[in-house]
Amino acid sequence: MPEPVDTIFNPERILQVADLEDSRLDEYLRLSEAHLRMRTDVENGLYIAESTKVVQRAINAGHQPRSFLLAEKHLGQLVDEFNRFPDAPIFVGDDRQLENLVGFHLHRGAMAAMNRPEPLDLEQVLAASSRIAILEDIADHTNLGAIIRSASGLGVDAVLITPKCVDPWYRRSARVSMGTVFDLPWVRLNSWPEDLATLKSHGYRMLAMELTDDAVPLSDVEISAGEKVAMILGNEGRGVTSAALEAVDQTVIIPMYRNVDSLNVGAASAIAFWHLCSSPR
Repeated sequence: MPEPVDTIFNPERILQVADLEDSRLDEYLRLSEAHLRMRTDVENGLYIAESTKVVQRAINAGHQPRSFLLAEKHLGQLVDEFNRFPDAPIFVGDDRQLENLVGFHLHRGAMAAMNRPEPLDLEQVLAASSRIAILEDIADHTNLGAIIRSASGLGVDAVLITPKCVDPWYRRSARVSMGTVFDLPWVRLNSWPEDLATLKSHGYRMLAMELTDDAVPLSDVEISAGEKVAMILGNEGRGVTSAALEAVDQTVIIPMYRNVDSLNVGAASAIAFWHLCSSPR
């Protein structure tokens, strides 16, 4: 049975997905991984928030929805959000219609097409922070979402991503992060690794998690009160690039046992962030 809907929003805003000719639905067409990689949503100022929790966190962070898309049974979960944005159309449909539209089974409640806010200023973010995570060319959206969730929950002040890193606001990244990507400041760097000079000018000590001849165990890294620290985590396959390693002050490792080479970057990031953020600031 559909959930009861508080009718304080205008029911005339509810539009049926059956009319696929409505151009406002184009933003939801074929949201499968393969199709999204061929689209230029970042340049168009669009991202898709998936699940009621992610939609709510995005809106609470100040982002503005263009429209909502959901099954009728979930209408009651977003009444407050509908009322905050009375001009955003609400598209509803049954499970089959929604799957035909987006290209997969929509089982997490709702979606919203969102306007991207203006990017944050790197200099301002660095000045306001003391613990920074730098994600170099992370290629998997699930890994990125997991890293951001750990960064947010463990106390990292901000995340910087390199030009080739996947999009933190891509629907899978945002969903895996449980919407924390909307609360944690992040900046996409313009030039890599040249932008590391900007961090150094702000007094950041540069660490990189990478197995090198002079790498030290993470637990041996001592951080003084008041010290600013940035940690680079590399691509899932190749790790941190040699160009970035040349610019850092120290490489660190998590010692492993039973012939296990390394942890997944998502798991490794959680350990690194806990160590960095448990040190005095």
